Amino acid sequence: MHSAVLLIEFGAIILCLGLLGRAAARLRFSPIPLYLLAGLAFGEGGLLPLGASEEFVATGAEIGVILLLLMLGLEYTASDLVSNLKAHYPSGLVDFTLNALPGAVAALLLGWGPVAAVVLAGVTWISSSGVIAKVLGDLGRVGNRETPVILSILVLEDLAMAVYLPIVTALVAGVGLAAGSVTLAIALGAAGLVLFVAVRYGRVISRFVSSDDPEKLLLVVLGLTILVAGLAQQLQVSAAVGAFLVGIALSGEVAEGAHTLLSPLRDLFAAMFFVFFGLHTDPASIPPVLLPALALAAVTALTKIVTGYWAARRAGISVKGRLRAGGALVARGEFSIVIAGLAVTAGIEPSLGPLATAYVLILVVLGPLTARYTQPLAARLTARFGGGPGPVRVAGRLSEAQERTAPEAEAEREDGVRRQTAVPD
Repeated sequence: MHSAVLLIEFGAIILCLGLLGRAAARLRFSPIPLYLLAGLAFGEGGLLPLGASEEFVATGAEIGVILLLLMLGLEYTASDLVSNLKAHYPSGLVDFTLNALPGAVAALLLGWGPVAAVVLAGVTWISSSGVIAKVLGDLGRVGNRETPVILSILVLEDLAMAVYLPIVTALVAGVGLAAGSVTLAIALGAAGLVLFVAVRYGRVISRFVSSDDPEKLLLVVLGLTILVAGLAQQLQVSAAVGAFLVGIALSGEVAEGAHTLLSPLRDLFAAMFFVFFGLHTDPASIPPVLLPALALAAVTALTKIVTGYWAARRAGISVKGRLRAGGALVARGEFSIVIAGLAVTAGIEPSLGPLATAYVLILVVLGPLTARYTQPLAARLTARFGGGPGPVRVAGRLSEAQERTAPEAEAEREDGVRRQTAVPD
């Protein structure tokens, strides 16, 4: 009887998630807020609390975090990571300062203590790579001049996770300074070793893992990832960091093949992770933290726009591209929930989970809107109140695809203005 109830509940969850994902796709919208709302509905205090399948969902959620970080690691090679660190580390420092500080200050003002401040700083700092990548694709901006700047900031944030997550894991576990230092040293040592091995022997590792049979490739990569994640967790290092490093170590055809095979599994278990986080958040606990969440979302949306603007300006991108870069970085999502989930599991602060849920819900909805409208809205405000020239127009309305060469377009416009205002000889 128990197994029958388990199958019914789990099947209902998967079906519900599929329908929500389909609805989000039709609306060109990230499904993450819908998954979180589903978890709130199925959790304690929700409309239809689960019983038999909650433990199974918890295991699936843990696998979801591992797969999210593995797939993230597969996106980059070790050489890419090293070159990004060298070229764009100033942008990463600005990103950290502007976006982690508001979260830390908010936690201290709320009286939650230093550990919660470190956790909330991470929640407000890390943008959602998945949501941003989808938004850039939907808006046709993959080829824009500012897109490499956006991706560089995301890569630096992902790299910082390899250092940040072990720190948070040690803090929420309540270990002492010495034990926490050992944990961080192990994490940094493992990350450095994997990067060294990946640069020197990446082809050898990929050749060992490689297989022409998709089934064998899937089993080897998935098994290796979960094994390394388990060993990392046994050493008091985040399992997610272990999975991320495995992804970095694989490259070439193996990484491409594993990415294709694991994408459906990642989507399934990641959805379960968001549901699981919602299950552990009482809907009644969200209204008391809604105002702080709104205030924090407003502040950090602005700081992300400033971050993208500064980074794009440093790369020589035009004003329009700078605004588009800033607007695209606003969305928070999966990693903010991962970070908050560590604190919720450890029981650090009861209100931290509801605040993180409300915060992510707000910004995962606002993010696609800021990506689309930050630049045109700024152009209208400048033209109306600042006396600026407004949007560049070439033979009528300038499409977003034409704006991909924004510096050249602005140069042409300025040259045209000079010719029109020049005094004839």
